[in-house]
Amino acid sequence: MRYDLDDLRLFLHIVTEGSITAGARHMHLSLPSASARVRSLEHHAGVALLTRGRRGVRPTPAGTTLARHARDVLDRTARLESAVASYTRSPNARLTLLGGGSAMHRLVPQALVSFLRAHPDTDVTVCESRTPRTVRRLADGEADLGVVIDDEAGDSGLRMEPLGDDSLVVIGQSGGVLAGRTTMTYSEVAEHPLVGLDADSSLRRWMEKRLGPHAPVVRHRTTVADLNVLVSLAAAGAGLAVVPRRAIDPRRPLDVCELQDAWARRRHLLAWGVKDGATPEAAEALAEHLRRAATES
Repeated sequence: MRYDLDDLRLFLHIVTEGSITAGARHMHLSLPSASARVRSLEHHAGVALLTRGRRGVRPTPAGTTLARHARDVLDRTARLESAVASYTRSPNARLTLLGGGSAMHRLVPQALVSFLRAHPDTDVTVCESRTPRTVRRLADGEADLGVVIDDEAGDSGLRMEPLGDDSLVVIGQSGGVLAGRTTMTYSEVAEHPLVGLDADSSLRRWMEKRLGPHAPVVRHRTTVADLNVLVSLAAAGAGLAVVPRRAIDPRRPLDVCELQDAWARRRHLLAWGVKDGATPEAAEALAEHLRRAATES
C-alpha cells in the first residue's frame, strides 16, 4: 500500500501525545477528519494500530512498528527535500572572496564564521591570492570582495576602504634573545636563526620584493606553509620569525619586537569587485562582517 506522508505525521503526533485530539491540533485538523485518517490507515494496514481508552490512545504492537518506520521515512524525506532544495537556489547566492596569506590566517576565517551563520542561503568561495592578482580579478568582475595590501593595490580604480593594520613584527620564545628588546631592524633579525614561510607563500614573496637584491643572508632552520605552525615554532624557541601582528594570539607567551624598517608598516584594504548593477546585498553584508572581524582580531 501507499502511505500518505501527512497521515504518517498525524499518526506520530497521536502516538507522541497519546491523544487523537492533540494529534489533530498539531496537524490543524478537525477531530472527525483526524479520526477518519486513522481509520483509513488501519483499514489499509489490515490491523488495529491504536488501542483506544478513556484516557487516550496507545499504539498496538503493529502501531509501534509503524511509528518507528514512519519516523525513519519522514527523516529521510526531510533530508531528500533539503538536498534537492540546495540546487534550486539562485546563482547569485554565491560570493567570491580573495585575500593574501595574512588575511587568511585570522581575519577571513573569523568573518566567515559569523557571516555563514547569519546567512544560511549564501555560499562563499574563498581563494588565497596575492594582491596584484586579486586586484586584476576584482577589476575583471571575477570576484566580489578582496582583502589587499595597501602598497600593492596601486591606482586600480577599484572601490577601496581601510580595513586594519597588518604591520610585521618579529617574534621569539619568551625570555629568549628578544627579551628586553622593543624594536629591531630586519638586519639585526637576520643575524639570528629564523623559521619562515615557504618560498612561494604570498608573505614571503612580498618581503623579498621589499628587501631587494641586497637583502641580508638569513639562515632558515625550516620553512612551513602555515602561519599557525610558524608562530608555534617561534614560541618553542626553534628560531625567530617575522609575522603579521594580527597572527599573534595575545594570550600566547611570546616576546614581540617592532620592526623599524619602513616597509614593515602596512595596512589591509577592503576592495570591491566591478559588477554590473548595484552591489549585491550579500556582498555588503560580508563586507560588514570583515570590518567587524578586523576590529576584533
